[in-house]
Amino acid sequence: MADNSRVVVITGGSKGIGRAVALRFAAEKADLVLIHYDPDEEDAGRTVAEIESLGAAAESMKLDVSSTKEVEEAFSGIVENHGRVDVLVNNAGITRDTLVMRMNEQDWDAVLAVNLKSVFNCTHAVLRTMARQRSGRIVTISSVVGQIGNAGQANYAASKAGILGFSKSVAKEMAGRGITVNAVAPGYIDTEMTSGLPDKVKAEFLSQIPLGRIGSPKDVAEAVYWLSTDAAGYITGQVIHVSGGMYM
Repeated sequence: MADNSRVVVITGGSKGIGRAVALRFAAEKADLVLIHYDPDEEDAGRTVAEIESLGAAAESMKLDVSSTKEVEEAFSGIVENHGRVDVLVNNAGITRDTLVMRMNEQDWDAVLAVNLKSVFNCTHAVLRTMARQRSGRIVTISSVVGQIGNAGQANYAASKAGILGFSKSVAKEMAGRGITVNAVAPGYIDTEMTSGLPDKVKAEFLSQIPLGRIGSPKDVAEAVYWLSTDAAGYITGQVIHVSGGMYM
C-alpha cells in the first residue's frame, strides 16, 4: 500500500456493480477491500487479480454483512491492518421477489437484513474512524424501485427506500466531521441479478427507459466514484439516479 493510497471498502464487491466500482477505484491505485458472501472465492479471486493487474492492491473476505458482530470484528481488522478507511461503498444486496400476498416472513426478513441492516452495520463500523480522520465518503447503492415501487418487490423496494432515509440522516449527523453520505439509485442495469429475468420483463423495463438502453455496471461505477472524490466534496445527503431517465 502506497502512503497516499485511499483505503476503499466495497460490500458485494466480487461481481456486478461492486466489481465495476472496484475496477474504477483501481484506476487511481486505491487500496481495496472487497467483501462478498459468495459460496467460494472464484469471482472474488478474478476481481482481485484484475485489480492487481492495474497496479492497485486488493484483498477479499467472505462476510455476512447482516451480522453486526461479524461486521464489527471484520472492520476492526481492516482499520488495524490499513490504518484508516477513506471510502465505504455499501453495495451488498439480494432479492426474494414475490407478491406481498404470497410473501412469507423469511422473504421479508432476509432482504431487509442484507439490503438495509447491513448498511447500518457497515456504516456504523466506519464512522468513528472517519470522524477521527475528519474525512470520509460513504456511498450506498439504492434502486429506482426505492422511489417508484415495483410489483413483486415490496421487500426489496422497502429496503432500498430505507437506504435513502438512513443516508440523509447520517449525512446530517456527520457533515461537521467532513464525512459525506450519499446514495446512488440505479435503474435497469445489466448484471448477474437481472440477467435471469424473463425476456418479457426485460422488454417491459426497456420500454420505460427514455435513453432506450439498459445501463451497464460501469455507468453506476462512474457515479459512485465521482461522489467519492473531492469534485463532489460539497454534495451530501443526495440521491443520484442512474437510470437512463426511468425516474425523473
